Amino acid sequence: MNEEDRDIVEFTDEEGNSILLEVLDTFYYNGEEFAVLADYVEDEEDDGETAACDCAQSEGCACCGGCGEGDEEGEDVYLMKIVTSTNEEGEEMEEFIPVEDDDLMEKLIEIVQTRFGEDDEEE
Repeated sequence: MNEEDRDIVEFTDEEGNSILLEVLDTFYYNGEEFAVLADYVEDEEDDGETAACDCAQSEGCACCGGCGEGDEEGEDVYLMKIVTSTNEEGEEMEEFIPVEDDDLMEKLIEIVQTRFGEDDEEE
């Protein structure tokens, strides 16, 4: 996927560090919009090595075809509610808010697992 096609969101943690997350999917549940996000990993660099993998195996490791460092399993995934508003200049803004209701989070996790399970079956 081209860099331009990816939806990257920047967050700031409690310590002021910048965190980049990629929006993997969005969906509606009970009239509210939610996003599935994961840590942003850059595409392959010009030299052909994969940026997400620091292993010494540049050959055979398409992050990861051999070393296992870049496997998607174990990748952190975040679910957040998207609240849309308009700023003073009239521009539409999206705010990503963590889901704090445990019952809602369980239902959202089920939905995401179903959605991503369907994607795996299509491949």
